[in-house]
Amino acid sequence: MANVATPIGRLEMDEVKAAARTLDLEIIPREIRTVEDIAPALETINRSAEALYVVTDPLVNTHRARIATLANTARVPTMYGEKAYAEAGGLLSYGPNFPDLFRRAAEQVDKILRGAKPGDIPVEQPTKFDLAINLATAKALGITVPPSVLALANDVIE
Repeated sequence: MANVATPIGRLEMDEVKAAARTLDLEIIPREIRTVEDIAPALETINRSAEALYVVTDPLVNTHRARIATLANTARVPTMYGEKAYAEAGGLLSYGPNFPDLFRRAAEQVDKILRGAKPGDIPVEQPTKFDLAINLATAKALGITVPPSVLALANDVIE
């Protein structure tokens, strides 16, 4: 599910579709543009999907608890790209560690304030990623998370 009214929503939806093709997975897009689109997008999901991936954006972030509740009510395991979603009741999240990104951004600002030309500073990609698993949600969905997966998690929410 993605907010296709935003460039990042459209871009990430295209990336998910491309990845799914290489894995021979069927994608059933749920496109949203406003808060009013969220509930209808999730109403029939339990009859048409085995799992849900939610693209992060400001609209989705603002309504993350509602999305998690609707997905859990539909009994659909849901994955997100940011830990706050798992904390709000989503099953799991995997994505960049934002405190690390903010620290690295501050280092870039410090370099510029010390005289470095912004164009001379290399573009960096995230290097630290976090996996968060919500065990309460897993239990409610009847999912047993293998110990090997729990061992990989940075955060286990109970």
